[in-house]
Amino acid sequence: MLNREFLATLIMDYFVAFGVVTGGAIIGSMGGYLLGRPPLATMHELAGSLKIWALVAAIGGTFDAITSLERGLFYGTHADIYKTLCMLLAALSGANTGTLIIQWMTQEHLSP
Repeated sequence: MLNREFLATLIMDYFVAFGVVTGGAIIGSMGGYLLGRPPLATMHELAGSLKIWALVAAIGGTFDAITSLERGLFYGTHADIYKTLCMLLAALSGANTGTLIIQWMTQEHLSP
């Protein structure tokens, strides 16, 4: 089940989700600065709200994942369910890692 191609997919899913969160938060904070908002607070807020979009971007849209889950549930191909869940877990891990790094960089959770 864990062949070289699937492992490469998991690594790509992780880093795409990580990149969407970190890049979106950093570049988005520049927009916050231009609007007169505090850039670190904007970065912190964006990191939290970009998690779901990072997940969708990493798995390449939701229809393929839903189709794989449907195939696994209704047609008995359990390998598709496991692969889809592993891909979702890798993407969630990347998005969460990106959010934690942005929170660590901004230290916004420490402000009163």
